[in-house]
Amino acid sequence: MAEITASMVKELREMTGLGMMECKKALAETNGDMKAAEDLLRIKSGAKASKAAGRIAAEGVVSAYISADGQSGALVEVNCETDFVAKNDDIINFAKGLAELVAKKDLTEMTALSDASLPSGETVEATRKALIMKLGENISIRRCGRHATQGQLASYLHGTKIGVMVDYTGGDEALGKDLAMHIAASKPVCVSTEQVSADVLEHERQIFTAQAAESGKPANIIEKMVDGRIAKYLAEITLLGQPFVKDPEQTVDKLLAKKSAKVNGFTMFIVGEGIEKKAENFAEEVKAQMGQAK
Repeated sequence: MAEITASMVKELREMTGLGMMECKKALAETNGDMKAAEDLLRIKSGAKASKAAGRIAAEGVVSAYISADGQSGALVEVNCETDFVAKNDDIINFAKGLAELVAKKDLTEMTALSDASLPSGETVEATRKALIMKLGENISIRRCGRHATQGQLASYLHGTKIGVMVDYTGGDEALGKDLAMHIAASKPVCVSTEQVSADVLEHERQIFTAQAAESGKPANIIEKMVDGRIAKYLAEITLLGQPFVKDPEQTVDKLLAKKSAKVNGFTMFIVGEGIEKKAENFAEEVKAQMGQAK
């Protein structure tokens, strides 16, 4: 058997981006043949990707892209398993490339997006699988949102964990940035009360009515209490009803009126929102990985 040197392992690591032990084992299995070892790792990466697909990917990044004319843009969320990998430049750049692709090609359907080609010439799906092979974690494209407007678009990224894109008419660029930052901070559900469904309102009204009934007050007083709570609830969940974060003395609605502006819509992604995260014992996980490397 050919001698497997440290320089050979290093070279294969640089070629594939995989771990030292995986590269050493591949070289041993191929008797030191570098090309054969690379091919073996590519073959094995498919199994690795399939195995990783069953693991929870609740960390990740949100990325945004807005066209030069400010009239089309997109948000994309890419998930992985750990915050450590979420900080890797490869996954951050992958998310950036996806956001641009979604905006330019209007690709919001996942199958079409997966089949589309990135500037590198590789398809999105091939690039995703290559990242799984390189980083050793399940990586998934969770969701994307695209805006096209006759007005203007503004975006705000809070690190890589919260992303907002807002479509507005009137005002200026500074207003757009302020609105996007406000949405990230205050997390409204929709723009206005008209967009709150009747079912949601009825559900909240039933809860507030039951709570108010416990006060023992007359029915007409209870009705007024419930109406007040509904009004407060709507102010909390709608963008227009919220106090503006930079000036809580005025609502966003009043701010827009002063600027002769209007918000047409917005999208907000929060990484991992709604995904049940698995509790991990990091020390035990490291021990297990060390045991497998022997």
